[in-house]
Amino acid sequence: MDRPGADVGGTGTATLVPGQLLDPGDPLGVGFRRAVSERVAAFVERQRPALEAMGPELEPVRAMAAELLAGGKRLRPAFAVWGFVAAAGRPSDAVVQPLLDAAASFDLLHASALVHDDVMDSSDLRRGQPAAHRRFEALHGRAGWLGDGPGFGRAGAILLGDLLIMWSAQLLARSGLPDEALARALPLVDVMRTEVTCGQYLDMVVQAQPLARWLPEVDGRPALAGALADADRVTEHKTARYTVVRPLQAGAAVGGADPALLADLRAYGSPLGRAFQFRDDLLGVFGDPEVTGKPAGDDLREGKRTVLVAQAYARTDAAGRRLLVELLGDPGLGADGVARLQDVISASGATAEVEATIARAHDEALAALDLADVTDEGRTALRALADAAVRRTS
Repeated sequence: MDRPGADVGGTGTATLVPGQLLDPGDPLGVGFRRAVSERVAAFVERQRPALEAMGPELEPVRAMAAELLAGGKRLRPAFAVWGFVAAAGRPSDAVVQPLLDAAASFDLLHASALVHDDVMDSSDLRRGQPAAHRRFEALHGRAGWLGDGPGFGRAGAILLGDLLIMWSAQLLARSGLPDEALARALPLVDVMRTEVTCGQYLDMVVQAQPLARWLPEVDGRPALAGALADADRVTEHKTARYTVVRPLQAGAAVGGADPALLADLRAYGSPLGRAFQFRDDLLGVFGDPEVTGKPAGDDLREGKRTVLVAQAYARTDAAGRRLLVELLGDPGLGADGVARLQDVISASGATAEVEATIARAHDEALAALDLADVTDEGRTALRALADAAVRRTS
């Protein structure tokens, strides 16, 4: 199916040409990522006068937001833009800039989640640089201010994350898309904000469970079913919906998608979003710090209750389970402890099983895409995005 040159309105003079940044064979190409980065940077720069009017103390906050938003894979904006293309074909020149601004708003929301996640997980690094709460803590120390430096850092990061949430909503609302197009997308964005927040809480609840309670023994072996159901539920709401499903559906809704197409895109996006998270789980244990930008084994120190951990606990022997109980979630876990847990996980067969789960979810997503009534360019791009989501190293 092909619907070229779709136009849903838009305001202002176009400065971006679709052919220069929308390549369905390379939907995350340099041109696309640069265009999103430019739109995000321009938005943050537009906030400068309002923050300066309140006082020079806010410049570090603005600068930190700009630095945090400068990087990233731009997956969420890509799903939004290519969701539009899947429903309506390539946007006209006049629509490209407002569509990119609307899509970029998803990365502001994502940045807020990263800042808050790092506070909750006590993570020191993000993309190879000090996490936001560590930067605020350092600012407190350099200034010689009174009070608790780490506490100041955590509070500053929480407020930065809150600010990014509000800016995300503002960027979407002021993107320049016509009111009727925004009205179609906003209900999906609203529910996404609830899903990711509540999904994060569900993750906290699961992570608070002792391993032996999370995987109770049945006939002398840990039972996987309940733990996998918990992990799937968390993954669906915390990751799949806000990484793939809702950005994709919102972009398609802007393009005029009907309920049947939105359902088809959910059938594609849900398994793909879960596969994305399962890849993240593997990288959180075995990823190269030079590539991921986070210390090796950070998920082990945080004691994350992932499908990988559930599979390892159920498949390993009694000694392996004791080691998982003893070391998983130890914030002071050193390189030796990380290596011992990595060995247990690998030897149990859990790594191979999660890789197989990723492959099955990827295949399920592509099978759903094959049945969806989308444009030819949209189908090509969404297939490429599926590969990018699961075959990544960071």
